[in-house]
Amino acid sequence: MGRYTLIITEKPSAARRIAEALDSQGEPEMLRDNGVPYFVAHRNRKLVVVPALGHLYTIVHERGKRNYYPVFNFKWVPRHLAERGAKAIRMWVETFSKLSHNADEFVSACDYDIEGSLIGYCILKFACYKKEDSAKRMKFSTLMKSELEQAYEEPLPHLDFALIEAGRTRHEVDWLYGINLSRALTLATRRWSGKYSTLSTGRVQGPTLQVLTTREKAIRSFVPTPYWEIRAEAEISNSVYEAEYERKRIETRREADDVVRACAGKSGEVTKVNVRKVRQKPPIPFDVGALQREAYSFFGYTPRRTLGIAQRLYLDALISYPRTSSQKLPPIIDYKKILNSLKRKTAYKKLALNLLEKESLKPREGAKEDPAHPAVYSTGNLPEKPLGEPERRVWDLVVRRFMAVFGEEALKESLKVRLEVDGHGFFLRGRRILKEGWMEFYKPYIRVEEVLLPRIEEGDVVRLRRVLREDKFTGPPSRYNPSSLLKKMEELGIGTKATRADIIQTLYNRGYVRDEGIVVTELGFDVIEILSKYAPKVISAKLTQELESKMEQIQSNREKRENVLAEVVEQLKPQLNQFKHNEDAIGEALSKTIKRARTEERVVGKCPNCGTGNLMIIYSRKTRKRFIGCSSYFKGLCNTSFPLPQRGTVKTVGNNCKVCGWPQVLVWLRGRKPWNLCFNPDCSLKGKRRKKQ
Repeated sequence: MGRYTLIITEKPSAARRIAEALDSQGEPEMLRDNGVPYFVAHRNRKLVVVPALGHLYTIVHERGKRNYYPVFNFKWVPRHLAERGAKAIRMWVETFSKLSHNADEFVSACDYDIEGSLIGYCILKFACYKKEDSAKRMKFSTLMKSELEQAYEEPLPHLDFALIEAGRTRHEVDWLYGINLSRALTLATRRWSGKYSTLSTGRVQGPTLQVLTTREKAIRSFVPTPYWEIRAEAEISNSVYEAEYERKRIETRREADDVVRACAGKSGEVTKVNVRKVRQKPPIPFDVGALQREAYSFFGYTPRRTLGIAQRLYLDALISYPRTSSQKLPPIIDYKKILNSLKRKTAYKKLALNLLEKESLKPREGAKEDPAHPAVYSTGNLPEKPLGEPERRVWDLVVRRFMAVFGEEALKESLKVRLEVDGHGFFLRGRRILKEGWMEFYKPYIRVEEVLLPRIEEGDVVRLRRVLREDKFTGPPSRYNPSSLLKKMEELGIGTKATRADIIQTLYNRGYVRDEGIVVTELGFDVIEILSKYAPKVISAKLTQELESKMEQIQSNREKRENVLAEVVEQLKPQLNQFKHNEDAIGEALSKTIKRARTEERVVGKCPNCGTGNLMIIYSRKTRKRFIGCSSYFKGLCNTSFPLPQRGTVKTVGNNCKVCGWPQVLVWLRGRKPWNLCFNPDCSLKGKRRKKQ
């Protein structure tokens, strides 16, 4: 092959884009080694562009068995030596090693953030035989051809070692917390019950679960208080408008009834008309958290799903790098060039042309900056192939947000009319948009409902057609959802922009929480209760904040990795010793909770035949088959049973059949869409399905 430059990328799709951008003909040759794809491009010299599969290296216990803790000695190894299901990683590591032999220049072109920097560093250090000190670094925020060419022609002279040190430290600190605390929980349970259950907690997972548990306790202990509201309907020019009483809340029913009696069917005088004009500034550009929250608000996508969609759009060169905390759009991205490109799409043509007519383009920006990347923005590229619905939605959201930040202020008018009725005050409120400004660009992602009132002046007489008393109760604090929890984690400074979504998903996977309006399970409660009793520091948001701050200091060369690791070990030692001392009590408490949780997971619903037992998913030891049976069978009271599919996954869902009212289960076969199964043999819905077949 001769001498060449070896360029390391993070994923195969990124490798293809980079190779196509850097090849002088735009047509690099694709080759394979042991099934690993890589690309050969030519640009003054030969370039070999090789992709990773994300992290090829991970941390493992350096020596010793798995059934003890504390563990403080570790090393970095290829993932296939540490993880089941990662056998393919060996081929990728061997391919990097093989292709590094004839390379005389090395370039890391992984994503320019902590994770990408660490991925490139590990490959250069371990697979390419210590080339990390001589390698150069490409820095880019989009996979646009022009930006990739510039990043290659003007690389950073060396790797971003401060980012790498911060990344190494974060992984090692998280490993120390995760391995020790998760082993402590898991081993305590196994030693007491003799059964294995996957339990985990960590530096970020613990404080996040603590936030949810605190909210759950407030909800469960909440005692509602009655109060009353007055609602009225005002008649103006033969039209009816809602009027609100001057007091939002009335403490006694008697007082509310007095208001209704005094005002119902009476007319009042308009004593004050207040017209106010409000200017609303454009929104600021998306950082990753704001994008995740907006996608949840409008599409119901979880933060993790949104991040995955955004990553695919980035790899298709449709948007900039999404894992950013920046709220700024520097002029270097060339606003006009992006808009000129976007106007090629019919849906954006008029909007883009409106902005291009402006003398100057200046975005409204937020305060947050990210030294690695600007805010998330549209590159101006149009899709090369039809996008799936989720990708189309998120791309449209990013495009319209990008345009909206250049818009003019919106102008709104609010109207507040005070009405005096027999000594009581009522208000009529109107609102309308006088000038759309930036809102024109951000439709349909705006929730504004206009209420237009007729012309009203002081001294006018208005009749209250109806006055109603409404019985109310104070409500508990609202539950977090994945989006609001993400925002809370940002506010508390726990986790990072790249990891928060995964932490939330892990809480679901472990069975600590359930449902979209997040409910903490009994297992989640017990884990927090045990940690707060025996290792309180590991669920402290303050401690996590301090560690995050230390890692930011490493990133700016104001702290050393070794000092942070030594501090973490000193923090963990006494807490793990206390854990060991109380292992029996911890194991007993967790084992009982897990057993109860597993039983509840199998309950489908009440038995429709006997009405006393619960229908449960049961596994027969004799036949090794699963079926639905009544729990009263074991008491000799009911022998109700129903067959279940033997392939795929069956889960309880808590839903009843809309036709017959029987409980249902969710069935999922690999490669097929999950469906709700009604197992009532006499359900009329089943007969309809058979006729269709």
